[in-house]
Amino acid sequence: MSADTYRPLVFAHRGGADALPEHTLGAYLRALDEGADGLECDVRLTRDGHLVCVHDGRLDRTSNGHGRVSNKTLAELDALNFGSWHPGYPADEELPDLSRLLTLERLLDALLSSGRRVRLLIETKHPSRYGAEVERRLVRMLRHYGLAEPKPEDPVQVTVMSFAALALRRIRAQAPALPRVYLMEFVPPGVGRGRLPFGAGAAGPGVDLIRARPGLLPAIRAAGHQTYVWTVNQPADLDLVLAHRVDGVITDRPRFVLDRLEEM
Repeated sequence: MSADTYRPLVFAHRGGADALPEHTLGAYLRALDEGADGLECDVRLTRDGHLVCVHDGRLDRTSNGHGRVSNKTLAELDALNFGSWHPGYPADEELPDLSRLLTLERLLDALLSSGRRVRLLIETKHPSRYGAEVERRLVRMLRHYGLAEPKPEDPVQVTVMSFAALALRRIRAQAPALPRVYLMEFVPPGVGRGRLPFGAGAAGPGVDLIRARPGLLPAIRAAGHQTYVWTVNQPADLDLVLAHRVDGVITDRPRFVLDRLEEM
């Protein structure tokens, strides 16, 4: 794209976790209202096989529960409060969309009924006690919603991401049409020269990695891959990734990023 038309996609990380409790439906709906191009969520499997939107393996940070997500049933998780820990949460009001556990199914239902087009980045979390079952369940759900083979007219466009190259290989084998992003906190052998693991079509480095390895993004782009950078929250970080002309900006502050882009 030419210099005068460059504009990256803006994704609300965990729903835009700066303003509202992460991975709650209220956060995702707010991000859509603010004009985010897309959303990012993490998925884990419950003990009884449900995909839920939770980042941490343990419940302690983002709920009033304890223990591992993978050891709990959906009913046990649904009884917890996933919002009151957040400093922006008005604890004296009944706000189920800001406190209730969000399943991937509920999120997809909300996006499909939102009346607008939206891109959804889904990260499968590993290591997991359920291994390949995470990707199997995800592909099965996306097939149920007709989203496993993306079409231009689909209101929700799904991309799967993971730090685990094996997870992306599983997605490629089961749903080869789904776009896949290889997430990186460090540079594995070969990637610094622009080569991505088998199964990945795009790179997702962290912004700190971009600062530490200034040649990484140019090498990835020269190899023909798209780039989605996380988590871009500060003005200097946004300036850095825009200078690299990344394809996607993943941020806890989607309104901040959108406002800066409007000023360009």
